[in-house]
Amino acid sequence: MIRLSLIIATYNRAEQLMVTLASVGEQNAKPSLWECIIVDNNSRDNTQERVAEFAKEHPTLNIRYCFEPNQGLSYARNKGISEAKGDIIAFIDDDERIVAEFINSYIKLFDEHPDAMAAGGKIIAEYPTGRPRWMSHYTERPIANPMDFGDYITPFPKGRIPGGGNMAMRRELFDSVGVFDTSLGRMGGKLIGGEESELFERIYSLGMKCYYAPRAVMYHIIPAEKLTTEYFERLCYNTGVSQLTRAKIHNRITQLYIGEAMKWCATLLLCLLHRPAQSRHLIKMRREITRGILQR
Repeated sequence: MIRLSLIIATYNRAEQLMVTLASVGEQNAKPSLWECIIVDNNSRDNTQERVAEFAKEHPTLNIRYCFEPNQGLSYARNKGISEAKGDIIAFIDDDERIVAEFINSYIKLFDEHPDAMAAGGKIIAEYPTGRPRWMSHYTERPIANPMDFGDYITPFPKGRIPGGGNMAMRRELFDSVGVFDTSLGRMGGKLIGGEESELFERIYSLGMKCYYAPRAVMYHIIPAEKLTTEYFERLCYNTGVSQLTRAKIHNRITQLYIGEAMKWCATLLLCLLHRPAQSRHLIKMRREITRGILQR
């Protein structure tokens, strides 16, 4: 009986996907308990062939490939949900690697905590070319979203949600709150996000419990091209666009504007506590997020 379905949405990252799948292939969970669904979101590279090769090299694993023609991460994840057979559905991305006990950790958490409807694990940022000196704790979050709340299972901290590349839900949750909003999430090369935040807004509004799974560890691999000023500014601008879209969905635009003004005050205070290079990027982050919020 399949307990957990692991969904990986991918777009034009065949080489990096193989790194992710290599870690999936090292899981210590019994193969009969889980499946891995790779959703190809209109890739133009050799993703399908590489996945077929991986599946052939790992005959004991339940690896499935499916294709989603509608461009967008939310479309791809929703396709994975519709294909999944497990009563637990977990998500990772195609630019990371997971530890061997990842799947077992989520199965165990949901078995031991019947009130848990969602969960998220530890995220460790990995910089093959080195962590840039301009990066601070605050400017790292939109790029890598590191997450570490200790070594014990606990309810997720108030005001925080799991990272999109390391989260799991009971299948029945989607019957209650629906699936990912397709107006949000990465779309090809567009850096729109916020689909997980919008989903968890619905989850929390119904009082559903979310737990932190410390042993479900994911390493988020950050390449050099995601550490340029151009990419950072574009990412932050689209973060603002995403926040505006979510605010419109939930009819709280005034609260968004007030919150952004308060964040500007906090940003200016933080600049006094950081090195000049870090402070400049804090200002850039806030400026671009605000531009995205105010875009027409």
